[in-house]
Amino acid sequence: MSLYDIEVKTIAGKPQSMSDWKGKTVLIVNVASQCGLTPQYAGLQALHEKYRDKGFAVLGFPCNQFGRQEPGSEAEIQGFCTLNYGVSFPMYAKIDVNGQNAHALYKHLTAQQRGADGAEDIKWNFAKFLVGPDGEVIKRYEPAEAPEVIGKDLEALLK
Repeated sequence: MSLYDIEVKTIAGKPQSMSDWKGKTVLIVNVASQCGLTPQYAGLQALHEKYRDKGFAVLGFPCNQFGRQEPGSEAEIQGFCTLNYGVSFPMYAKIDVNGQNAHALYKHLTAQQRGADGAEDIKWNFAKFLVGPDGEVIKRYEPAEAPEVIGKDLEALLK
């Protein structure tokens, strides 16, 4: 199975194929609104704005698996992100990223790229996967790694 065979739901509840991102470089992030790392939304939005005209997008996937830090509905999540961080990058419906109910997207991503500790499981909110235009994971960033670090990698990739 390829990344582009996976279907997701937008935050508005509409089905979308990941194949819509074929040929683009994307940063896939499991996000949460009530986390100590939530201010990373600002850096993610800055990356999205800076590089979107070069074939890049940030894709946000809310997840409530870590400390129940994403308890709201999709509408509440969207409102929070827009109001507090001006998020304009695509956001998707809440998913699980670990365990038996993990979404196929995260099963695919974690199988391709293990964490710094060698484990597949996502450790916390704001784990990030940089995916190339061919759908292959280029790099996995740990939750505490700031979006600004990713900008340096994007500079080289999007030339």
